[in-house]
Amino acid sequence: MHPDGKKILLTEEAIRLRVREMGEEISSDCAGREILCVGILKGAMIFLADLVRHIRAPAFFDFIAVSSYGVSTSSSGAVRILKDLDQSIQGRHVLIVEDIVDSGLTLNYLVENLKSRAPASLKICTLLDKPSRRKAPVEVHYNGFVIPDEFVVGYGLDFNECYRNLPYIMVLDPSVYRKVE
Repeated sequence: MHPDGKKILLTEEAIRLRVREMGEEISSDCAGREILCVGILKGAMIFLADLVRHIRAPAFFDFIAVSSYGVSTSSSGAVRILKDLDQSIQGRHVLIVEDIVDSGLTLNYLVENLKSRAPASLKICTLLDKPSRRKAPVEVHYNGFVIPDEFVVGYGLDFNECYRNLPYIMVLDPSVYRKVE
């Protein structure tokens, strides 16, 4: 384990198995349809790459970058689109791929924004869910793991742009982020 970690919450093997199961479930639900997977940068990039390897439906990719955290462990609630989609989603089956649903504020904003672009369908897939922190309603269709209210990093998730490359998800020792906040 990384020295800044308090404990490993999800092992590399547990993540790999669950991501495969999620890909199979999405494949079954989307049989006969093309889907556009919209990865939310930067956190979802590793999850998206692994997930789509298990989706048997024709899958296309696009990315959107939003910000609501900055250098913090909690959402500010003010959402900004830093990078928009490169293609139209009108009439397409869209799967939002997110790393973690926490307060729901960012994802709620994003869902409303994308719905206004008239997709044929819009579903959410997240690796991690913290329902105890929810401040805005979000309907998650594909959920990897429900986790406790602890600040986690690894497998794409970061703190101050660090730890994304870890193959597991660990609880970050609070002493690390207390130095910054």
